[in-house]
Amino acid sequence: MVGAFTQEHGLEQAEVWLELADGSRHTVSTITPDPGFGFFSFVPNRGEDEEPQRVIVPIGFVRSIEISAPDPERPFGFVVVE
Repeated sequence: MVGAFTQEHGLEQAEVWLELADGSRHTVSTITPDPGFGFFSFVPNRGEDEEPQRVIVPIGFVRSIEISAPDPERPFGFVVVE
């Protein structure tokens, strides 16, 4: 989905946002299907002073996914690895 979006719009990167059922919004660095069994995990983009983290959530907890061109004010975007 992200790869198709970047190709369609001639982008090297895309910005991916997840909105969760609790109303929180996260820009995403990576998404993986682990640990499975109805759950997946993502690594939110972080600032230089923030500790790294991985968030594991049930698939049904995702309210929306937004894919767009990266904001030039933010240094990170989602990169499709082939």
